[in-house]
Amino acid sequence: MTTSPIAITLPLPSQQPRFSIDVDDTVPAKRLRVPFFKSLRHRKENAWIISLFVFLQVIVFASTMFINNCWHNSHRDCAFQSLGRFSFQPLRENLLLGPSASTLDEMGALRTTLLVKDHGAWRFFTSVWLHSGVFHLIINLISVLFVGLHLEQEFGPLRIGVIYLLSAITGSMVAALFLQDKPTVTSSGALFGLLGTMLSALIQNWKIYSKKSEAFGIFYLILVINILLGLLPYINNFSNIGGFLGGFLLGFVLLFKPDLRKMSQSKAGLFEYEVKHSFQFRQRLDRPVLRIVSLAIFSLLLAGLTLAYLHGINMNKSCPSCQYMDCIPSNWWTCSGEQMLCETMVNEGRLTLTCDGSDKFKVFPFNLSQARINDVCNLICS
Repeated sequence: MTTSPIAITLPLPSQQPRFSIDVDDTVPAKRLRVPFFKSLRHRKENAWIISLFVFLQVIVFASTMFINNCWHNSHRDCAFQSLGRFSFQPLRENLLLGPSASTLDEMGALRTTLLVKDHGAWRFFTSVWLHSGVFHLIINLISVLFVGLHLEQEFGPLRIGVIYLLSAITGSMVAALFLQDKPTVTSSGALFGLLGTMLSALIQNWKIYSKKSEAFGIFYLILVINILLGLLPYINNFSNIGGFLGGFLLGFVLLFKPDLRKMSQSKAGLFEYEVKHSFQFRQRLDRPVLRIVSLAIFSLLLAGLTLAYLHGINMNKSCPSCQYMDCIPSNWWTCSGEQMLCETMVNEGRLTLTCDGSDKFKVFPFNLSQARINDVCNLICS
């Protein structure tokens, strides 16, 4: 008697996810799944606004050096003379390898006499694109690229673009409260706006981030480097404060909260380059009260700054020591906003500048434009 084999079919255990999160069944099942702050090697195609801003600032700086034309206007008394028209003012005049003070004025930098007395409100919008020198340009733009590209790929170009521009203008208007009669640029205000946005993103989504200590380490490093840079001439530290405050408030207004779908028990880091978890975003206005309050505070801030400008308020009168937050005096440069006066004398093609009320003077074997006379006078008399 032959017995036939008995086939026994055992149910295979269904694979269960290692970790799951209950979600509302009413939410559509299919949505775009993207890693949070994913690697810049896999940037979204629509992450372009920060790159555009950086490109524009490089173009503006090149245009500034073209107009500065140290080779001609300073009669070849320049740093890196091999660059010709694009060579820099000597280090004793601009430690950061950049243009002269008169060129910054011409390009739209902030200055008390030009902004308030000459009603140059347009300078609020031009000073945010100017840099005082090559070192300022490089440090500022590297910081903007690192922070801005991560924020843009996560929250989109529209939100980050709006925050960048509004933070820059806010910083410029705060800088106007502490102006002196010397040129100053406010391009770092936009960077500090991005830093403020980064901080608000960390606060709003605190529970989903890992490696927060690393994120704060990067945050403080960029913050400290650029604040120290702001203690040098022509760079305004008060614009950094205003830009940071503007970006922090706008982050609560415009950023959204991630809607997690699937993720492992290890949380995604803010600057995680090898993110292997997928989750979706619910781009809707959560936390409406926080958004409304933040928007109201930001609106009041802008309104107050506008009224302060229209009434010509200068905080240096109430806080004389505040100037040391913007510039630290040194033997290498001067922080004085007082315009020096010089007596000029031309004799046999030679120009002699003598400081008014002082025995300091300098003889030039050539004539200078009035703008350069003012630059040189402030240099030798201060």
